[in-house]
Amino acid sequence: MQSFVDVFNDLDTSQKVLYVVGGIVVSIVTVVGLRRLCRKKRKAKKDYPRDTVIHYQVGRGPYAPSMTPFAVKLETYLRMAKIPYQNDHGFQPSSKGKFTWIEYNGQAVADSTLCIEFLNKKLGVDLNKSLSPADRGIAQAMQAMAEEHLYWFLALFRCQYDNDKSFLLSAYKVGKFMFWMIRRNLKKQAWSQGLGRHTEEEATDMFKKDLQSLSDFIGTKKFLMGDEPCEADCAVFGQLSQFYWQFIGTGHDNILKDKYPNLAAYCERMKETFWPDWDQCITHGGTRKATK
Repeated sequence: MQSFVDVFNDLDTSQKVLYVVGGIVVSIVTVVGLRRLCRKKRKAKKDYPRDTVIHYQVGRGPYAPSMTPFAVKLETYLRMAKIPYQNDHGFQPSSKGKFTWIEYNGQAVADSTLCIEFLNKKLGVDLNKSLSPADRGIAQAMQAMAEEHLYWFLALFRCQYDNDKSFLLSAYKVGKFMFWMIRRNLKKQAWSQGLGRHTEEEATDMFKKDLQSLSDFIGTKKFLMGDEPCEADCAVFGQLSQFYWQFIGTGHDNILKDKYPNLAAYCERMKETFWPDWDQCITHGGTRKATK
């Protein structure tokens, strides 16, 4: 079977030009279509009550409240801080072109971390008040590892190493072309970030080291920094929720349960504490149980 490069090289000059131009046209049409869709959604924006956070995110996930860890993080924070909020599910991205984001009394804020910082200042929230300065630094470092390193392994396993693409296709509930665009975009981001340049074996080894570090640090503690949850727990739980409940088709479906049981217990503890309505917030109709 010829590769794409071989086929392309066999084309004459005029065919190559048509092929390239055709690809550009498809890309432009796709971008324009997405922008129009987003503009239509903005025009149909609902009137929400004041002093209520509007959390814009994609639809619910099959076994966790979202397929993106950052939406789980932000919604867990809203619950932990006891801030009134409503979800707006759809594909309306933030001004930065990403999910998840919020609106508060008409003011839009993009990026989950910046959303939390905004609400902390606006509403006087401090979920780290019991932590010493040194503990705050450690918690921030653990959050950075989870979100800036561990997350990219989730992206790689889902968009590049996934052996059961039917799970992702059904979970995202988008057409095949849109699904292809999502995967392509994630691959490009992972390559630019750097971790996407490694082999699957190399990436898997790094991934397990991150999980081991988290497991060793949490140990027998109830939450990340001790008996009481802190702000960084929202981010760590957001990431781990994907590996514990929604890592299907990767070849490591039950890695937390089998290799890092204290992380599995941590996930269950966070769910029980802040998500009593978990089963109502997922689309599968029941919590997935890890199996051998």
